[in-house]
Amino acid sequence: MKKLLILIYFIALGSPGLYAQNPYAVWKTLKDIQIKTKYDSQKRYEVDIPLFGSKVKALNGKSITIKGYLIPIEAYTKQGFFILSALPYNLCYFCGGAGPETVMEVTSTQKIKYTDKPIVLKGILKLNATDPNHLLYRLQNAVVVR
Repeated sequence: MKKLLILIYFIALGSPGLYAQNPYAVWKTLKDIQIKTKYDSQKRYEVDIPLFGSKVKALNGKSITIKGYLIPIEAYTKQGFFILSALPYNLCYFCGGAGPETVMEVTSTQKIKYTDKPIVLKGILKLNATDPNHLLYRLQNAVVVR
């Protein structure tokens, strides 16, 4: 019985779904990415291609819970679309303080009031490796957990 409980414990710890439910740990997992620069002959310039690691790929299409800071954008007037950052506004990617893996686009099922305090959201994570008009990570159908 003791061996069975130990086995269940290690399986649960190794499960991406359970790991992703820790809103503090998800950003660390999302760092499992490399950016490769490649020349695009059609566009005639170099483009950055994300190479998602296995930990990140395991979260694609899964429900995750994540803690971050709301970064309003012009489209925020709808209050259902915004950027979530792992870092406060003055340190976020758009201010030059971090990499593209520290932000994600969020579409929410409800209006979310702006706050400069961290919020916790739950939604479906989608990876973006092909559309340069969007961020690497997208959280869809997000709801505020706390």
